[in-house]
Amino acid sequence: MLNELKSSTTLLQSYLKWIIDMSSGGMAVFALTLFFALFVLFEFYFPREKLFIKQLRQSYRVNIELFAFNSIVMSLLAMPSLWLLAEQYSDKGLLRYISSPVWKTVVSFLSMDLSLYLLHKAGHRFDCLWMIHKVHHNDPCLNVSTAFRTHFLEIIIINLMKAMLIVVLGIQGALILVNEAIVTFFTMLHHTNISFRGERFLGLFVITPYLNRVHHSVQRDEHDSNYGAVLSVWDRLFGTLAALKPAKIGIEGDSPQGFVSLIKYGFRMTGGSSAKPANLEVMIAEAAYYKAEKRGFRPGYELKDWLEARSEIIRSVYGEKQVKRKLIET
Repeated sequence: MLNELKSSTTLLQSYLKWIIDMSSGGMAVFALTLFFALFVLFEFYFPREKLFIKQLRQSYRVNIELFAFNSIVMSLLAMPSLWLLAEQYSDKGLLRYISSPVWKTVVSFLSMDLSLYLLHKAGHRFDCLWMIHKVHHNDPCLNVSTAFRTHFLEIIIINLMKAMLIVVLGIQGALILVNEAIVTFFTMLHHTNISFRGERFLGLFVITPYLNRVHHSVQRDEHDSNYGAVLSVWDRLFGTLAALKPAKIGIEGDSPQGFVSLIKYGFRMTGGSSAKPANLEVMIAEAAYYKAEKRGFRPGYELKDWLEARSEIIRSVYGEKQVKRKLIET
């Protein structure tokens, strides 16, 4: 376990050096590395769920390998650092019209967090994005290192989105440092296999481990929720928040767990994003029952209640554009 901790913290430093300029973000790198190490120790000695050591070691090993590979790929592609990009466009974006440093900080953070929410939701809605994003979801052993279980194509997409946001808003380098530090901290926190006093209350404002566990459920109707990177307010605002105990963690059926096979897995289209939820019929039946109850169980409305319930459930699960096709299928 100590070897995994040492390797993970070393690679975390490399990852953070790639995101932000080390000379300006040295304290942030040190603090986040320290938090990562603490999260590893907390989930080892005080786990929320008891995990098999063999599974945990495999998860750490693969996540570390992906971690290192992603850093190498990004270096070879010579992706411009977000820090340097921010220095170039800091006085040219929309934030130049805001004079208050406090409001600049708030607006830049909220914009970044909302963009991450929307991109994450898109990763579940569109098959071409889910094809890549499912690599993150197929870890059956949720732990702090899962935060860095990401296909390199998804990292490129995320950084392109951040780069566009930096250019449009003109986010300053110091604000990028703050935003990246906050997002990285909370990403590690809500993937950690721990529970703590006040977690439910904290979940009213930010994504916590119990909310993220729902997001990693094998069931589509459960994992299509809690998309927030930091704030849970976006999920509350857009109706995607779910606070429940997930049926099971990971992806339904067999999926690869090796490093090379996971890279290939990110290029393979599966039915995961569009798969029918296992309990769709139950959801429809329950919704129809509540509609009938609301009407006072008036006779003659049974079919009408069921059809309305089916349409509403399919719309909430698959989205407006998929309603007609899915109604035919069901």
